[in-house]
Amino acid sequence: MRRVSEETANPVVTRLIELPGRGVTRVWECAGPPGAETLILIHGVAITAELNWAKVFAPLSREFRVVAMDLRGHGDGIGVGSGFRLEDCADDVAALAQVLGIAKFIAVGYSMGGMVAQLVARRHAPMLSGLVLCATTRNVLGSPAEKLAALALPAAAVTAFWWNPLLQSFSAEILGMALLGPVDDPATARWARAQLRRTPLRTALSAIQAVCQFTSHTWIGQVDVPAAVVVTTMDRIAPPGRQRKLARALPGASVYELDADHAVCITAPQQFAQVLLQACWSVVPDRRAQSPSAVASART
Repeated sequence: MRRVSEETANPVVTRLIELPGRGVTRVWECAGPPGAETLILIHGVAITAELNWAKVFAPLSREFRVVAMDLRGHGDGIGVGSGFRLEDCADDVAALAQVLGIAKFIAVGYSMGGMVAQLVARRHAPMLSGLVLCATTRNVLGSPAEKLAALALPAAAVTAFWWNPLLQSFSAEILGMALLGPVDDPATARWARAQLRRTPLRTALSAIQAVCQFTSHTWIGQVDVPAAVVVTTMDRIAPPGRQRKLARALPGASVYELDADHAVCITAPQQFAQVLLQACWSVVPDRRAQSPSAVASART
């Protein structure tokens, strides 16, 4: 399937790709300019690659080759067996790069996708040329008591869904819309709901459980590639303070602040694209050398 954006002459192509030994997933691609650096975009929990990234493909693809995939269990992603693991998603990203013949790429992660991108940097460092993390953190919870309380409901709910066939047909629509927050434009809200219905609720709950268990605070400082962090300063889901802690933990990371909530990639994609493009350019070696400052702030 080929879709041509009005903002770029480059066609956005979507197709199913088999990752050997892993499964089949849907991938979105745009060739970008000849010789351009490659971005692999990694989406957030409960949503799809299309919902997270479709509105920013055009501006990104004017400067970069762009690839995005449905993570396992989401949309047309690889089927999830007995559980959802962020580490499996990171390995899927690396496997996709190998299938597409991409030797080096910039991993761009949003929310849960930012945690997957951190794991790509840890598990597949030789493949990475840069890291851009958006609306994400090193971990989502504080004290052990908070962590246990937050994990209890997802764990119980996931168990119920696995054992109750009647519940397994439920989608992530209600949960996903709660995570996204208000979507004022009716057409955008309808599109978001349709995309969220493509992910089973049991997968979304399992993914949230994996997010709650994730922490990179002991090793993220060892990541040795150019990095940038896009901080969503009005975020209800990923507290801005935690996003800034992530940025401080990454040696030499550029910081781009965007006065927006967690769903800005869907509700205000033009604002998001402007800041995201700056963040991506900041981790490209030639452009990074031209940057007047290693730390930048961009407000729209």
